[in-house]
Amino acid sequence: MTNGNEKNEMGWNFDHSYSRLPDIYFSNQKPTPVASPELIIFNDSLATLLGVNGEKLKSESGVAIFAGNDVPEGGNPLAQAYAGHQFGHFTMLGDGRAILLGEQITPQNSRFDIQLKGPGRTPYSRGGDGRASLGPMLREYIMSEAMHALRIPTTRSLAVVTTGEDVIRETDLPGAVLTRIAASHIRVGTFQYAAKWGSVEELRQLADYTIDRHYPEIKDKEAPYLSLLRGVIKRQADLISRWQLVGFIHGVMNTDNMTISGETIDYGPCAFMDMYDPETVFSSIDRQGRYAYGNQPPIGGWNLARFAETLLPLLHEDQDKAVEIAQAEISVYPELYKGNWLKGMRAKLGIFNEEDQDEGLIEELLSMMKKHRADFTNTFVALSFDTERLDFSKTDDFIQWNEKWQERRSRQQDTKEELDKLMRNYNPAVIPRNHRVEEALDAAVEDRDYTVMEKLLKVLADPFAHSSEQEEYATAPPEEISCDYRTYCGT
Repeated sequence: MTNGNEKNEMGWNFDHSYSRLPDIYFSNQKPTPVASPELIIFNDSLATLLGVNGEKLKSESGVAIFAGNDVPEGGNPLAQAYAGHQFGHFTMLGDGRAILLGEQITPQNSRFDIQLKGPGRTPYSRGGDGRASLGPMLREYIMSEAMHALRIPTTRSLAVVTTGEDVIRETDLPGAVLTRIAASHIRVGTFQYAAKWGSVEELRQLADYTIDRHYPEIKDKEAPYLSLLRGVIKRQADLISRWQLVGFIHGVMNTDNMTISGETIDYGPCAFMDMYDPETVFSSIDRQGRYAYGNQPPIGGWNLARFAETLLPLLHEDQDKAVEIAQAEISVYPELYKGNWLKGMRAKLGIFNEEDQDEGLIEELLSMMKKHRADFTNTFVALSFDTERLDFSKTDDFIQWNEKWQERRSRQQDTKEELDKLMRNYNPAVIPRNHRVEEALDAAVEDRDYTVMEKLLKVLADPFAHSSEQEEYATAPPEEISCDYRTYCGT
């Protein structure tokens, strides 16, 4: 066990506002200790942001906390209750393999959840072991940190430790625990749980808490719950547009994986698209393509509609009027999303101003990319530097499109240098290529070689650098590898 002085030196500064909600929303639950924890990776820059002592946390006593063998100073472990639509089917869920240690208050007075993922059973485990294996936890570390570097709102990863114990899946796998950092873990599914199993007053308390934590600017508005709905719609429209602009495929957009804060959460069967195709699906469990790349924007709207349903009792005392209000707000989402996406695509093409025909120019490019089976990321990098890099640069359709694009770019006051700089700042040189992620995970899990992962993380830390060190990581895999790639949820 860690002594009190050591714990105080670690820099934990916990509050527990979530535990002050009605007790239907959580169960007090300590982690289950493990045999012999070992620190695999630690996020020093994130530790600095959080205001914790990285060196102390990398010590044996700090690793004991990350493994669930000890509770940090001021910690109050609990598992959160929530529900969700999983592939369209509603069910009761909850933190089946996650425990919230507390909310770290940073030196800048920001608040972040500190959660262990894989620390043992909870009341919501539904027969599961509550554990996680090393590969999926390292995948979440890599992907979440890559998303952060790509300027996409996301949960982050502070540390991964191995447990010294195997977990049983299809085979025996090395166990691990990830420490996840989030603005909060309040989900659409949390509100669905409240609406289904709580009282109206308990639902109101959750909504008030969410406003205080994530939307304080609307607290004194005349209709705060309507403003909450609008705020969540706006953040999700922005988030999903950012996914689309870099070819990110979440893989499991269930309502329990949509945060009210607007952060990306759950990096199970996620992946980045290589060859552009809106029908791309990587998740092994998404057999119908519900969460394909091209379906992510409308699924975002579907999930938001489920959120709006939970707020009906707070929107108006008359049910029909409440439905009318909710429908009016949800109807705005497609245009919000489209506006964000068009703005991002204009930037990717070096366009500052707006013209009505821009959408046609963009769609023409995407259609051409699909026809020529072009790599999504590298196409935009080539447009940013040298179109001769494109495999289809000599085709008639590209030559015609390029003429229209250059003419469009000329209808701006900005210089060519400014337009090119805009493109390079919005078109990443590298993404976490699926074959590179698998290479790093295989080396870590099979050979306990973490250097491959460490090098990958270093390259991904500044995706807009366009440096020579990134070139080997920018190469797309052979088409047969990309097309056959599948990801798994890790549970």
